[in-house]
Amino acid sequence: MSMNLVVLLYLVASVCFIQALKGLSHPTTSIRGNVFGMTGMAIAILTTAALIVELSGGGAQGMVWVLLGLLVGGTAGAIMAKRVEMTKMPELVAFMHSMVGLAAVFIAIAAAHEPYAFGIVQRGADGAVPPIPVGNKVELFLGAAIGAITFSGSVIAFGKLSGKYKFRLFQGAPVVFPGQHLLNLALGLATLALGIAYAVTESHAAFYLMLALSFVLGVLIIIPIGGADMPVVVSMLNSYSGWAAAGIGFSLNNPMLIIAGSLVGSSGAILSYIMCKAMNRSFINVILGGFGADPAAAQGAQQQRTVKSGSADDAAFILSNAESVIIVPGYGLAVARAQHAVKELAQKLTEKGISVKYAIHPVAGRMPGHMNVLLAEAEVPYDQVFEMEDINPEFGQTDVAIILGANDVVNPAALQKGSPIYGMPILEAYKARTVIVNKRSMATGYAGLDNELFYMDKTMMVFGDAKKVVEDIVKAIE
Repeated sequence: MSMNLVVLLYLVASVCFIQALKGLSHPTTSIRGNVFGMTGMAIAILTTAALIVELSGGGAQGMVWVLLGLLVGGTAGAIMAKRVEMTKMPELVAFMHSMVGLAAVFIAIAAAHEPYAFGIVQRGADGAVPPIPVGNKVELFLGAAIGAITFSGSVIAFGKLSGKYKFRLFQGAPVVFPGQHLLNLALGLATLALGIAYAVTESHAAFYLMLALSFVLGVLIIIPIGGADMPVVVSMLNSYSGWAAAGIGFSLNNPMLIIAGSLVGSSGAILSYIMCKAMNRSFINVILGGFGADPAAAQGAQQQRTVKSGSADDAAFILSNAESVIIVPGYGLAVARAQHAVKELAQKLTEKGISVKYAIHPVAGRMPGHMNVLLAEAEVPYDQVFEMEDINPEFGQTDVAIILGANDVVNPAALQKGSPIYGMPILEAYKARTVIVNKRSMATGYAGLDNELFYMDKTMMVFGDAKKVVEDIVKAIE
């Protein structure tokens, strides 16, 4: 296989990746985008496999390793894709990011020890290995450091997203301590200094110490970030994984890695900016962490207040007599796997001549687009799904807003100065004539804040599992 053909195939794969990103920008074109992405990745993998076999002299041993890698990776990916629940998708995304980061670290280690095997340098006639060029060492340092930060940070994000581990670092509440930011700054500067030392001296000791500090830094920059900021963290780590791949691509002179990594890195950075804008917070503010109040304090406040509660039959009566309804899905809906029941509810209301729309907040759930994915899985019509800026003006003219498992994204505390979420754009459900809120309990959301919406006179709380409650509402409407 000539290098011209390899470059051409990589170019075709890159075009497919660009088309994939374009397709994934909207639900109606997402299937086409996925097809482009899978096609581009298949072309890139097969081209790289063929190139590896050719560079190894076409021997059977080289082909066995290539096939073994494809078999192990492909089988693991297929099993995870088949078994993963929609509620576990954020954790899967964090896991994938960690694997990309770890792969970058392993490649960097191998390239630092045997640069001739990657074509970075050429062995002399006597078998001597010349020093790695400074430019390549800088690229290896950057790829390895970003990869290590991505791996350890993604592991912490995985734990925070899963919410089932008792280990303190894996819990949703921020982990903060005095001097935390100064420690992060010191570790960052030390990592940079060791990377420069490696680039100048090619010291493996400096390289490995730099890697160790990067792993620690990845943990420290994620633990102070609260659960409410996790969608931003997911997109941020996505960006990191892309830049790690791009850095390694430069070291290996692999245009496919450079292009694909740059696409992932830049798209992840743009998505992080969009998420921060949706929360009215700066990226630096998110990284510094500590978002949310003390959950214990919030729970203490709740015990002194009462709410108006009702049954599924009460909710069915209110919905049946409405002319317009807006459904606000949240993470509680994902946990209960209630998306199909919600679609059935919407169909029942629509058959009665009631206007039904869905309101999606950009950071609802545990990753960007989480609610869109759930509704798409239930085949909810795209023309019923509206983003926050499009649906907010309609709440004031809506008879009923029914909130299913959402909390922070509808919290009017965002309008109050001094609140930790002050200025965060929210879905203005509080403006609807009647509000129905379904939650399992009065527990606070991921931000750890009480929600004034739940105590309004117009609000009726319906406690219980979202799927069970919605199914009961559907039966009562019949």
